[in-house]
This record gives sequence, structure tokens and C-alpha cells, in this order.
Amino acid sequence: MTGAFLAGLVAGYGVAIPVGAIAVLILGLTARTSFRVGAAGALGVATADGLYAAVAALAGAAVAGVVAPVAGPLRVAAAAVLLALAAHGAWRALRPAPVTAARTRRGLDTPLRAFVGILALTLLNPATVVYFAALVLGRGDAADPTRSSAVLFVLGAFVASASWQLLIAGGGTLVGRVLTGPRGRRATALTSSAIIAALALTTLLAT
Repeated sequence: MTGAFLAGLVAGYGVAIPVGAIAVLILGLTARTSFRVGAAGALGVATADGLYAAVAALAGAAVAGVVAPVAGPLRVAAAAVLLALAAHGAWRALRPAPVTAARTRRGLDTPLRAFVGILALTLLNPATVVYFAALVLGRGDAADPTRSSAVLFVLGAFVASASWQLLIAGGGTLVGRVLTGPRGRRATALTSSAIIAALALTTLLAT
């Protein structure tokens, strides 16, 4: 049980740590309005990550019986996907593109609007579900899933994402600006790539 939660926690940090346009948006909202608005936006991101983790976990559980005979090759494929994501993240960190969408909109200046608006923006990134699906299908217990382990995995992913985004919102004038600067974005992206690569290696060792 605890293992599923910790797996979700690590997976959540892996996808949440890279600082991009959404983090800059949350930082700007916090600075321009209040921590309540920034925190609502942060929870919008975490909710999107949790929803994607749930989709991946439920889909993984649904097909686990079908893929059990090829569990070994499937884990190798999942590890390859994770390694590709890690390599892509590292490449983008070393050759960063300018972060866009840093401007805040007046339509996001209340907690409810910030939550709904940033939730919708985050859901537009389907690569997140690919990431979580690769993790779920690559885990050693995918062939024998339980509802409780899936719930704990999703909860861990949500807690990780929420804690990181709230850190950015809460540190609006100090930590947030350090993280969203060029060096901060590079460092967080490389950290994320290292976490994802470690998850991929763990998946390979489980085969």
C-alpha cells in the first residue's frame, strides 16, 4: 500500500518539477492578486495531474490481465518511453526555448476562475497521460492491480504536484522567481529528467 503511494509521489514530482509557462503563470497570479488565487491555480495543476494519473492507473488495471503474458517486453517498452521523455527533457533544459504565456489574465483573478482556467490549460498537455501510463504499465504490480493501490498511486501523484505548485505560489517573490529564472528552469528540468530516468531503470530491473 505504502509502496503505491510512494510510487505516485515520485512520479508526481517527476512530472511537476519542470518549471514552464504554467508555473510562471501561477507566480504572476500570486504576485498580482493574492496567495489564495495562486494556490487555487496550483491546485488546478495538481488536479489535472491527478486526473491523468487516474486515467493511466485505471487503464493500466483494465488491460493488466490482457498484457500479463507479455509483461516483460511491455516493461521494457515502458522503460524506453520513460528514457525518451527523460532525454527530451534534458535536451530542452540544455537548449531551452523562451517560456511563453507568462502574462496573467484578468479572467483568472479569483480563486475559482484561477482553478478552472489553469486546470483546463494543464489538461491540454496529453503527454502527461503518456508519462503516467508508461509508469503504471511498467510497474511490477501491474499484472496484479488492486483498487486501493491505484487510489494510493493517484493520491501520491496529486500530493506531489500540489506541494510543488504551492511552493511556487507561496514563494512568489523569492523561491518562485529563482525557480522560474533561466537557471532555475534548467535545474528543475534536469532534476525531473534524472527522476524519470531513475524510474525507467527501476522498471528495467523489474523485468
